[in-house]
Amino acid sequence: MVADPELRTEHAAPAKPRSRIGLFLPFGLLLGLVILWSIGWYVIRDRAAREMDGWIAREAAAGRTWTCADRSITGYPFRIELRCASLKLARSDGGFTLGPVTALVQIYQPRHGLLMAQGPFHVDQGDLSADVTWKSLEGSFHGASNGFVRASLVVDEPKGSVRGAGPDPIDFATQHLELHARPTPGRFESDGAVDVSLRAAQVLLPLIDPLVGSTAPADLSLDATVNRATVLRTGPVPQELEAWRRADGSLDLTLLSLAKGDRRLQARGTLDIDDAHRPAGQLELRAAGLEAVVGQIMGQRMGSEKGALIGNLVGQFLGGMRRKGPEGGPDAPADGARGAAEAGLKPLPPLRLADGRLMLGPFPIPNVQLPVLY
Repeated sequence: MVADPELRTEHAAPAKPRSRIGLFLPFGLLLGLVILWSIGWYVIRDRAAREMDGWIAREAAAGRTWTCADRSITGYPFRIELRCASLKLARSDGGFTLGPVTALVQIYQPRHGLLMAQGPFHVDQGDLSADVTWKSLEGSFHGASNGFVRASLVVDEPKGSVRGAGPDPIDFATQHLELHARPTPGRFESDGAVDVSLRAAQVLLPLIDPLVGSTAPADLSLDATVNRATVLRTGPVPQELEAWRRADGSLDLTLLSLAKGDRRLQARGTLDIDDAHRPAGQLELRAAGLEAVVGQIMGQRMGSEKGALIGNLVGQFLGGMRRKGPEGGPDAPADGARGAAEAGLKPLPPLRLADGRLMLGPFPIPNVQLPVLY
């Protein structure tokens, strides 16, 4: 017997609807991830705020009061961004104020911080005060578990004035300035040494124009190593300098280069602070176009006939060194980058800072007393 097809259809099990959970699962997972990420971001933000409050409290206990006006912490979802309408530091020997400041770190790069600041900047240090403005200021900091990897500061068109160093304000302006620092390879952990590199382009400093005999803007570069730099903190300057001196701190000048018009100067050597808190050390000098200026300075400071005699002796001494190479023989071009940098430069007598006096070779510079720094 053949079953009735219609009967079989009536008794067949109804088809089950297909589940749509698979369609919504990715969206659910994404929503859950967003919720977890948001919770994590707020936890990190609160932790950053607490650590900042703790650091400010420790600084205040040490006599340094930091004020971040209208502080806010934003940056969701991928960074932590701190904003201050203004930043102020007050301590016993002075302090500073700074315009709006923004500091930020990426969540996925917590040891890489960026800084942006606007002027004006006002600082008081003892009897000195200064005001500085700029077009843009940016900084960066690459941290590490045992200190830092690199720190940089780049400023466009800074200009300002320093008061208290003399009867008249000292005005200055620069087209571009860069400052970089890094731990000295192999010496940071043992000696606390930090390499510093400074570049300043088109520097205008009217104070030195009559001295050098040129109003042309100057280009300045400095490569140096600060030994025992890890001793330095944010305390009062006298306290920090004394701690650095007692730790045998010193500044090794790898190269200090100044070019102003057709006048150039290079210096290498070591500087530190003596027991009387005055600058000390010795610098090896090379220059072009400054021999007559040095002789004139020596002569003018001595005055009258004695000054003229000393000035002539210095001029003859420099002229003799100008006609000879560093070892007393004929000049020979140096090799490589150093040769290019020193082309046309002639050696000058070493500049010595000792016992509060300034000596150019065997000649003391008259009427010059090195100041007590603190």
